[in-house]
Amino acid sequence: MPVNRSFGRLSRLQAPLVLAYAAFVFIGVSLGAGGVLLLAQMNDYGVDRATIGITFFTGSAGFVLASLSNGLLIHRLGVRISLAVGGGAYVLASLCLAARPPFAAFVAVQLLTGYGTGVLESVLNTYLATLPNATTLLNRLHAFFGVGALIGPAFAAWMAGFAPWTVVMLVLAVAGVPLVTGFLLAYPRALPAEPGSKSVEHGTVGGDAPGSARHLFAALRDPGVLCGAAMLLVYVGLELGVGNWGFSYLVQARGLSRTLAGYSVSGFWLGLTAGRFLISPIANRVGTSTGGMMSACLAGITATATLGWLSPTATATSAALVALGFFLGPVFPTTMAVAPQLTTPELAPTAIGVLNAGSTIGGAALPWVAGAIAQATGIWTLMPYTVALAVVQIAVWRPLAARIRVAPALNW
Repeated sequence: MPVNRSFGRLSRLQAPLVLAYAAFVFIGVSLGAGGVLLLAQMNDYGVDRATIGITFFTGSAGFVLASLSNGLLIHRLGVRISLAVGGGAYVLASLCLAARPPFAAFVAVQLLTGYGTGVLESVLNTYLATLPNATTLLNRLHAFFGVGALIGPAFAAWMAGFAPWTVVMLVLAVAGVPLVTGFLLAYPRALPAEPGSKSVEHGTVGGDAPGSARHLFAALRDPGVLCGAAMLLVYVGLELGVGNWGFSYLVQARGLSRTLAGYSVSGFWLGLTAGRFLISPIANRVGTSTGGMMSACLAGITATATLGWLSPTATATSAALVALGFFLGPVFPTTMAVAPQLTTPELAPTAIGVLNAGSTIGGAALPWVAGAIAQATGIWTLMPYTVALAVVQIAVWRPLAARIRVAPALNW
């Protein structure tokens, strides 16, 4: 009977899992396509890089707002409607962009785009973090984001060859409609709960309604949540610092041709995607704990970043970047997977939103710092800067590792 109940539960969760993976492919395609479309948008509106860069800030603001309101949305609306809100916001924003609004509106709509994307990411991270074997599931989820990020640039470049950028946005809007429909049909209202446990929908903090502002303030005061947010702030800053500036480093500091440098950066992202697909299942198979897997990955990140810095040849540096991406892969999804263990059950959805917000801040601030240092001193500083961030990651992980409990895994 227990086996039958377990099998039935797995069957009920298959459709939401498939939709979650499809949603992260979709998000990856969208973000990957966005970078390719920037040049066409600059030419269309007659603006320079600095001006179009304003959209990065409005999009990030929307994402942070969505992340911080994650607990409120799930507690008040439930998982199903929250996902529909996020997907609907993205579809609406894409339709607005497809209409080619005035530039001021174009910038403002990015707030809605960031909000929709942030809701989808935060709610899906929260949902999968409550499932058995969450570490493997979340690694797989974020690996599918990598798949989408690899597809997106090629898709956008192909379409831009025969259609304006607005048509690409229209296609993305239409592609989002089946996802929203699937969310409404396949997802439950409440987060999954273990038998005998209290649903997080009905938890309280100090007698407040679930998802209230006090939940957010409580999460922001929780040392475990703050450590998790700091971990992802540093991680995403490191990942995007290498991803954004790696090409310039290889060309200007290492003398690599533009073609080979482009292949090397693609290898970095491919390594990151492969790491998310492979490392967690291998760790499960050999019986390595989550803490042990993370410690090994963080050591690998530091070693490969150091190798990339000190290696005498550009070829060795390129290989080190691929390995760096591989070891980076599991860090973000695994940190999300252990987030419910960093705080109380009723704060878990809000905590995951805070972690997501921290990652966005790090992704905006730390690559900017890397660029500012490179502008003042030279692009050669990218790799020692990366090594420094890798060491900070290890320091931040230590208090997190102490909070993780050992939980039995269920292979899917």
